Amino acid sequence: MAGITIYEFDALVAAASGVPDVGGQRVVPPGVFEWLELQTLRAAEAGASAWLRLTQRRGRRAVQVTSFVGVIRSPDGFQIEVLPKVGKANGEGDAQARQLLIEMLRCLGGFRHVQTDSAKLVATRMPLLEVFIGEFLLAVEHIVKQGLRSDYAARRDNVFALHGKLQIATHLRQNLCRRDRFFAEFDEFSTNRPENRLLHAALRRALAWTASQANQQLARELCFVFADVPESEQPAVDFSIVRLDRGMGHYADALAWARLILGDASPLTGAGGHRAPSLLFPMEAVFEAYVAKHLARQLAHPFTLKTQARSYSLVTHLGQDWFRLKPDLLVQESSANRLVLDTKWKLLDDKKATGTDKYGLDQGDFYQLYAYGQSYLDGQGDVVLIYPQTDAFEEALPVFGFPKSSGLRLWVLPFCLDKRALILPPCGSLDALFVGNGLQSE
Repeated sequence: MAGITIYEFDALVAAASGVPDVGGQRVVPPGVFEWLELQTLRAAEAGASAWLRLTQRRGRRAVQVTSFVGVIRSPDGFQIEVLPKVGKANGEGDAQARQLLIEMLRCLGGFRHVQTDSAKLVATRMPLLEVFIGEFLLAVEHIVKQGLRSDYAARRDNVFALHGKLQIATHLRQNLCRRDRFFAEFDEFSTNRPENRLLHAALRRALAWTASQANQQLARELCFVFADVPESEQPAVDFSIVRLDRGMGHYADALAWARLILGDASPLTGAGGHRAPSLLFPMEAVFEAYVAKHLARQLAHPFTLKTQARSYSLVTHLGQDWFRLKPDLLVQESSANRLVLDTKWKLLDDKKATGTDKYGLDQGDFYQLYAYGQSYLDGQGDVVLIYPQTDAFEEALPVFGFPKSSGLRLWVLPFCLDKRALILPPCGSLDALFVGNGLQSE
């Protein structure tokens, strides 16, 4: 199956005969490019998240991916794999960037079912969509080995032997001249339950998507096991009546994948229906979840980490709180706030401190952290902006002070994605909140 691998904010142009490809541009078939343009316009009209935007490259129309990563699949099956930009910035290559993304996705709510160990084995040689499909198939295979669960379901049918309740009106209407039949309503113990219908539908879709011979073979074998189970015709309805009660716990991972594959829980699905799914994840949310999970382990006792605090508002108006102040992370000691942190998925350059560059920092983020510090810390203490560590941003920046607030300091710190740790400032100002000093930059 045709496809390409790109990174966040790369631009795509349509292949054109007689027009040379310019270095740095990624080329897709004309039909795929037209479909991408249409998705961009539809998303703009619907006010949806801008996962694509229109632009130009050397006088040619282009579409640019934004800070969403994952898989875009056009209606004709062409796949565009979008990887985190840190892979390009550090020169790590596709395999390392893909492996890092899979590890980070495990921290995103609802995707903890990604089995990192097995995923790492195939991530170096498989695109993301194949990794996702492979993980789903392994989860379904685990269910099959334990046996499909059956349940009692109400059924109405014309049967040869009477059991259950005879439906007299329908029976007389259909069997007036057929004394060997009984139209009855009865309970049947069957594998035809919503959980199995959903898995069968997801298996069929995965089989249509995958280009991997191993995935195709396993998908066909599993479809054969589900042959007596009808495919779910209304996944949203079936998901609403799923019951993971006693004895059904082993279904959880496979159903989580089925939600993604069937589009019911996809973070972003491109317009165009099920024929053209786009399984994309906002990197800001992925990075925030990744930092939150590992930063909690880095804290010293008795400090705890709270996510998405929303205790204060910027203003009050007519007795109502307006503009909630919601820092990404809040370090607390008992009920006392000790440190406010916000994650930013942006690449900084510590060599560009002068002029208008200012390391690549955003003035609006400083206003935001100042408001957090005033509300959550009463203007006394430390606030932190966390960015991904790269070759151009390896150590904490010198501390920032607020002239009108001598008691509030702002730190800009890198988070090492490989070591899964926040790099602390060398002065030791934040050491008391974290475990040991070994996490400082070397």
